[in-house]
Amino acid sequence: MSETKSAKDQVNNIDEKRQGHGGTAKKNQLEFAIGRQVYEFRNKLGITVADLARQAGLSAGMLSKIENGMTSPSLATLQSLSTALNVPVTSFFRKFEEQRDATFVKSGTGLVIERRGSRASHQYQLLGHSMSKSVVVEPYLVTLTATPDVLPLFQHAGQEFIYLLEGEVTYRHADKLYNMATGDSLFFDADVPHGPEELIKLPIKLISIMVYPRNG
Repeated sequence: MSETKSAKDQVNNIDEKRQGHGGTAKKNQLEFAIGRQVYEFRNKLGITVADLARQAGLSAGMLSKIENGMTSPSLATLQSLSTALNVPVTSFFRKFEEQRDATFVKSGTGLVIERRGSRASHQYQLLGHSMSKSVVVEPYLVTLTATPDVLPLFQHAGQEFIYLLEGEVTYRHADKLYNMATGDSLFFDADVPHGPEELIKLPIKLISIMVYPRNG
């Protein structure tokens, strides 16, 4: 099921809309990211706000504002915090530099994917695509409207989760068969043959989420 084309460029990314507009949003994101890192470093050391504030030469109130992303600390303040926490100044910016993606797909507008072995009566709509980490995550809405002469089997790297929204199907995973009705789910290793064995009640709609190594 990993035979998708470069789908990430074809889905709607709404991260900027959710975060806000312009420089103010970026500034708020940076403040929050720095504050989160300060909090995490302090928490790892097991010290209180008052303890860290005293060591960094700050008031407890100012440190609390920094940790909650309510103020922009100066470079001198960050240097004092880095010394007190025994971490590089650059470590405060790690969360800000990490990519955060969001994909919003309106009903019926998922990208239709041609999958090897599938038939015209089997439609796969890609609902999102993430490759920002070490794994690829691909959620699909799968619709089966007719029974073809031959039902396809699939085999690919990673794992897969399917949740049946409508209909009834017997699903094969390796040498085992699972009778699935509406509301049933199945989670499995995808490196063995798998796929619908018998379409009992049409139409069938299911959510399929595939996770596999980025280089797999």
